[in-house]
Amino acid sequence: MQLIILASGKGSRLKNKTAKKPKCLVEVNKKPIIDYMSNLINSYKTIIVTGFKSHLLEKKFGKEKIFYNKDFSTTNMVHSLFSVNKKIKKDLIVVYSDIIFNSKIITDLKKINSTIIPVKKNWLKIWKLRMSPKKILDDAEDLKIKNKRIVSIGEKITSNKFPKYQFMGIIKIKLKDYKRMFKVYRKLKNKKIDFTNFLNILIKRHNFNISAKPTSNFWLEIDNNADLKVAKFLLNENK
Repeated sequence: MQLIILASGKGSRLKNKTAKKPKCLVEVNKKPIIDYMSNLINSYKTIIVTGFKSHLLEKKFGKEKIFYNKDFSTTNMVHSLFSVNKKIKKDLIVVYSDIIFNSKIITDLKKINSTIIPVKKNWLKIWKLRMSPKKILDDAEDLKIKNKRIVSIGEKITSNKFPKYQFMGIIKIKLKDYKRMFKVYRKLKNKKIDFTNFLNILIKRHNFNISAKPTSNFWLEIDNNADLKVAKFLLNENK
């Protein structure tokens, strides 16, 4: 199993905190976000796909764990994922670099022999700490599951009813599926497509079977300065 951490973005919503360092090095409770994954980084063959201020992550983790996405300023996470295609030799776990989560989520995914996405239960409780219900409806994405498989992801919520689960920025991909996904990506010729929209295209246009695994394990994401305050609160509460 390989671990791919997508860390090429600048994180401009954190403003001055990311002026001189990548988002994943912003500290929460005096600890860089990415350091909350240190046990995983040390346990798997890891590739950290970097971009903005890549040299800081190279200095921290060593050249052997770093792959520099030279097109980071004009591309998105999907491009980062497939920029390392020549280095992918096994099934892989893909993780956003701006999330903090219980590593048991990854342990549980390892036991399942399919391409699968963990989906967060009780996500709304966390989001209500971050923003108003109206803003949640604007910012959150719809997620539909049928017979334990994802049938729709990344679309706008079209009613006042929130989905039961939410995407977490984590996915396990079987090697054969990764290769198929790469072929689809090349044909799209859209280097700026976001991750969930890409997954939705795979499911709806190309009949990809992507399973869903609901989890209540600890998880949070950091997108802006308000999220930093929520993260500090939740981490202290979770001690």
